[in-house]
Amino acid sequence: MADSIESMQAEGMTFEPPAWVRDNAYLKTREEYDAMYKRSVEDPEGFWAEQADEYLFWHKKWDTVLNWEFDTPKVEWFKGGLTNVAYNCIDRHLTTWRRNKAAIIWESDEGRTKMYTYQALYYKVCKLANVLKKHGIKKGDRVVIYLPMIPELAVAMLACARIGAIHSIVFAGFSAAAMRDRIQDCGAKMIITADEGIRGGRVVPLKAEADSALYECPTVETCLVVSRARARVDMEPGRDFWYHEEVRSADISRHCEIEWMDSEDPLFILYTSGSTGKPKGVLHTTAGYLLYSAMTFKYDFDYHDEDVFWCTADIGWVTGHSYVVYGPLCVGATSLMFEGVPNYPHPGRFWEVIEKHGVNQFYTAPTAIRAIMKSGDDWPKKFDLSTLRVLGTVGEPINPEAWMWYFNVIGKGKIPIVDTYWQTETGGHLITNQPGWTPMKPGSATFPFFGIRPVVLNEDQSETPVNSGGRLCIDFPWPGMLRGTWGDAENTLVKNTYFSQFPGKYFTGDGARVDQDGYYWLLGRVDDVINVSGHRMGTAEVESALVSQPLVAEAAVVGFPHDIKGEGIYAYVILKSGVEVPKSVESILAGHVREQIGPIAKPDHIQIVPELPKTRSGKIMRRILRKIAAGERDMDTFGDITTLADPSIVKVIVDGAPKL
Repeated sequence: MADSIESMQAEGMTFEPPAWVRDNAYLKTREEYDAMYKRSVEDPEGFWAEQADEYLFWHKKWDTVLNWEFDTPKVEWFKGGLTNVAYNCIDRHLTTWRRNKAAIIWESDEGRTKMYTYQALYYKVCKLANVLKKHGIKKGDRVVIYLPMIPELAVAMLACARIGAIHSIVFAGFSAAAMRDRIQDCGAKMIITADEGIRGGRVVPLKAEADSALYECPTVETCLVVSRARARVDMEPGRDFWYHEEVRSADISRHCEIEWMDSEDPLFILYTSGSTGKPKGVLHTTAGYLLYSAMTFKYDFDYHDEDVFWCTADIGWVTGHSYVVYGPLCVGATSLMFEGVPNYPHPGRFWEVIEKHGVNQFYTAPTAIRAIMKSGDDWPKKFDLSTLRVLGTVGEPINPEAWMWYFNVIGKGKIPIVDTYWQTETGGHLITNQPGWTPMKPGSATFPFFGIRPVVLNEDQSETPVNSGGRLCIDFPWPGMLRGTWGDAENTLVKNTYFSQFPGKYFTGDGARVDQDGYYWLLGRVDDVINVSGHRMGTAEVESALVSQPLVAEAAVVGFPHDIKGEGIYAYVILKSGVEVPKSVESILAGHVREQIGPIAKPDHIQIVPELPKTRSGKIMRRILRKIAAGERDMDTFGDITTLADPSIVKVIVDGAPKL
């Protein structure tokens, strides 16, 4: 037996899926996976056409399965086909026994429960869709949704999809300034928000934040307000309407005709922070995205009709889009929607909810697992977790210690852990194990999903040898991938970000290696992006927020290892000369970032410095800043710094750095 988890990992220790899971799984053997995967990469058009026939309802079949080239880039799946996401997620289930099946189970922050059958969800979605039409929303219009994790959030998504409007969800933890930028970028005509959100017992003033944003958003004509907390809020006459009053209006029917959409018509915009200061609106379209999210959901969680599935992600992130709403509902699943947090009102909240609702598949982030681990093993033991059959992780590579705790304490050593790797841009899982057949290695995402052709490359575009790290690329399109970014008709941003560094391939921005058994190990970002609690935060966006504060002349932001969040945010700040510096300057700057972006972007450490380590051409040498942020204080470890304009600045920064 290995002395530590790290050495266990190094020795390639694997854990076989238990027979009780394997015997009922869709895929039971490596041979079954290999045959299906081989078909998906050797005959992708035939494979995906069969899957599209099986998983989706078509009002009209497609003209071509796939048109693509990665130079522009241009990708089209099932072009000419007519379908509708809301119809696939709701209507088609109403002619089957699933009509009275629970579609969404909502668990509130306070512990209340609401359940919506597919039939009930249909009525709610149709009513809201008719309200949208009443207020002039039509196919192609953008609707921004700024809601907490309440059922109206899923209803709003599906109502938009039903009539062909494009939704753009803004995470309810983002600030007014962040929301304003997103509304302005997509030119939204309507916003749907709530009076207040409630999360972990704390009130979030959503309507007040929305009002602040809307001062500078002239395209917004209507604001629908959900009464979540029954709070008194300001209502602008002619613009603001109570959600409940609108859907209960006598002239609002509970039936709404479907707007049949081309397969490549836009479904949603989701803004993601990258290596530029401005968040980009990733655009996903209709049929390919829905097919891919449905298939990955079914196979990777081994979902069966009688199961209750729980993804803990907020719908404000892509994980919630794909695995709380669209993927589960497309296959007729029961999806648990959770408003709360893992440690409120006690550290056993997750396990209490699993027991309460008989959850079979549980999907959460390594950040949450690490935070819960600190509360000890006794809390999970208080609850009956016997209904669990599959555990899952998302957002970042899971460290082996957290994997083993999850496996042994939550899974009792007999439940497979599905370690999923993917991105906002990919629409669904790229690399992951499956519960029934994949031998698990703690920390490895294992093998590619059907149709995914990954390759790990050196910077010179040659393939890396076994166990050697490189850049992870994908060399063939898949149905769920992004089609572009909003407002970029020429796809220039997409080309420069994802397709220029390795021509003819999609570059993920992540490092990876492949071991001797063909297992993929993710090594983190290789660009200026930090993975904070499983959510991507561009360093440039945080830097832009810092330099917008009047005290700041220049800023550089890097990531550093964080026990709970995976990566933390470390900011180096140069203050303007001649300004009076308050004693609490670090707190002022951190608060400013929080106000500009949201709590998730608030730096963990801010160090005031006289200068940054720059080359003579003015480029910041970030590798030095990363080492200092990670706790390195030995000058001998920084390598050659003679190319810096002022090499002595490194010691000045080191001497002023806090002990981490």
